[in-house]
Amino acid sequence: MELYIVFGTLILALILFVWGKFRHDLVAVFCLLILTICKIIPFEEAFLGFAHPAVITVAVILVVSKALQDSGLIEILGQKVIQLGNNLTLQISLLSIIVCVASAFMNNVGALAIMMPVAIHIAQKSGHSPSSILMPISFASLLGGMTTLIGTPPNIIIASFRANEVGESFSMFDFAPVGLSLSVLGLLFIIFIGWRILPKRVSSEEGANMFNIEDYITEIEIDEDSKLVDKPLYELTKIIDGDIQILSVVRNKYLMHAPDIRMKIKTGDIISIESDAEDLKAFLEKSNSKLIAKKEDLPEIIGGEEISNVEAVVMADAPIINQTAVGLNMRNRYGVNLLAISRQNKKIRKRLDHVKFKVGDVLLLQGGALKMGEILQNIGCLPLADRGFELGKPRKLILALSIFLMSIGIIILDWLPVQIAFTLAALALVVTKTINIKDLYNSIDWPVIVLLGAMLPVGTALEKSGGAELIASYILNLGNSYPAAAILSVIFVITMLLSNVINNAATVVLMAPIGLGIAHGLGTSSDPFLMAIAVASSAAFLTPIGHQSNTLVMGPGGYMFKDYFKFGLPVSILVTVIGIPLIIYFWPF
Repeated sequence: MELYIVFGTLILALILFVWGKFRHDLVAVFCLLILTICKIIPFEEAFLGFAHPAVITVAVILVVSKALQDSGLIEILGQKVIQLGNNLTLQISLLSIIVCVASAFMNNVGALAIMMPVAIHIAQKSGHSPSSILMPISFASLLGGMTTLIGTPPNIIIASFRANEVGESFSMFDFAPVGLSLSVLGLLFIIFIGWRILPKRVSSEEGANMFNIEDYITEIEIDEDSKLVDKPLYELTKIIDGDIQILSVVRNKYLMHAPDIRMKIKTGDIISIESDAEDLKAFLEKSNSKLIAKKEDLPEIIGGEEISNVEAVVMADAPIINQTAVGLNMRNRYGVNLLAISRQNKKIRKRLDHVKFKVGDVLLLQGGALKMGEILQNIGCLPLADRGFELGKPRKLILALSIFLMSIGIIILDWLPVQIAFTLAALALVVTKTINIKDLYNSIDWPVIVLLGAMLPVGTALEKSGGAELIASYILNLGNSYPAAAILSVIFVITMLLSNVINNAATVVLMAPIGLGIAHGLGTSSDPFLMAIAVASSAAFLTPIGHQSNTLVMGPGGYMFKDYFKFGLPVSILVTVIGIPLIIYFWPF
């Protein structure tokens, strides 16, 4: 009975993870509670996962990563890239290498977030499409994470499984022989072949905005000065030569979907339209119409300071995800107006302020110029513009690098375990005021911490209930006439496919016990199986939902779901075909 409950819970978790309706951390806690209430996990052990060394390590590494991010080091390198010419191959090469190297030693989403505005600025300046650059650097961040213990949470989790299995964790650079080789080969493919596969969906003509959003859903308000008053609705689409689509009309608080195009426009009407940024600007000028959020509404919020419009992408695990502008009370709470939303491949049929924000949405926000940076940080959005490259104070840069390198040295010399060394580093960063207390707590990706803390006991339950051994024996029975390398390949591919639809940390927690069970059944070393699971869990190249980096570039790059498969499939094949022999060579059975 216990085994059925564990399997049922895991199947439910996989369904909910893939469905994506509920946050991954909430799903993990729900599954933990099921197994605890059913007494499969003892009450006193239910929350021991939150004290697990892997969870602590991930948290403190995120703190150190934030200090490196704020030090300005990566932005200094980005500034040098901007000074290059218009050679797209060279631009992609340098940006991808910078992101890849940075991702080996800091949070890969953070490394990508720093370089995204740089990439967009370079694209705008040189007349190239941002879609040619953003996915390559996203994939580069995934490749970089494979190379070190701290490069990505799956590596840290796998190291903890090895410590429990053989009494010794993987060290800082144990992942490098395989990860570095795959990173170099992956980068060569991305730089010389891969980016050419991508469509040029986003325009970046000189003189346009820093970044043109392909499809904005926005609302205009018809006042008495508008040239559209008393005109039939179809006249709206004739104002300019560009493409303007009418989605809905609100009149006297009544929302009309797909309104009759012969209906005459009245003062006070609110019309929801879809257009790109350039057409929208031309339309507003020629029709003498206004966006529903007016500049004159703002001074009471921001004290009359200079107002600016900013395009920003909603990052993974932003606090505004699945909430609406009206529910958040954005104007009073954050001091910004929501002017428009861009969401690829989806028509937004609701009133703009009632639309739930999703990861990858691009928002057009209006607010005080001086506070906009802080506002975007608070709501979890990344500005899609040249941020002026605040290079950080030299003292901050030197201190952050010194503390980081000292912690790396302590780990390499085996003086302290990684979770202690980086906790010491985080404390040093706070004491030296390199990072303040508020940023320390904000830098920790709490949904990931909750996910790990809840899933680790679930993974233990899978192992103790005999579930992992049962799955392992089933795989062994299917492949009893095949060599260990073939079974390793099966585990690699299954892990890779799972990581493309669910969180990679959850993938590792589920697959590691199975990998260990197979190693026991074969009577071989567990190292190649653990390393295969670590590498494959980071190879989420096929979908925009498998990894936060892929999700982050989807809206700004104008990508469709199929673009990830088209570009990611050859990268996945490369990682599989090259990665498995490398794993077997460096970590023999």
